[in-house]
Amino acid sequence: MKRFLILPLAVLFLASALSAQSKTNEAIAKQIKDLKAEKAITLTYDEASKTSKIMVVAEDFGKSQNKRAGVEAMNFGMAFFYPGTTLTFAPAEINLTFWVSNKKPKFAEAHRWTVTVGSETIDLGEARYAARPKENMEYLNFRISRADLEKIARSPDVKFKLGNAELKFTPEHLKNFNDFLKLSETN
Repeated sequence: MKRFLILPLAVLFLASALSAQSKTNEAIAKQIKDLKAEKAITLTYDEASKTSKIMVVAEDFGKSQNKRAGVEAMNFGMAFFYPGTTLTFAPAEINLTFWVSNKKPKFAEAHRWTVTVGSETIDLGEARYAARPKENMEYLNFRISRADLEKIARSPDVKFKLGNAELKFTPEHLKNFNDFLKLSETN
């Protein structure tokens, strides 16, 4: 008799462990609201592809940083996709794109991204670069590891070099990183 109980109990335990390691879109939407992140973070579900997407669109770096960088405006966004309406595992990599508005291309020739966190420099590599000259826009696309994103999010002072431009993430940007990481966790 005990043998017959072991299998159902094992299945029940495994099912409860797996459900504790996932998060529904309803739970994620509530978490976005609880974090007061509705302004920057969106959760969408595409019925045609049956995929969900969590996306952050950060605010501009500000007039003084834009001027120092030699651009009119610059912001960034991060996103990741997952199948269905339940996040079952934290993404290992995140898509991050810088959007740059400028009359002349600023990053066509140089678009390596290095981040300084404390005394550590993280080389995030060359961007996949795209431009729309008629729209005065440049796009610098990166895939960033979760571990590197966590290092950036944990630091109160993060400077970085993108091409030849030197910038600093604002406190609001760092909040975006932290909120994004919290949303992408499954436990």
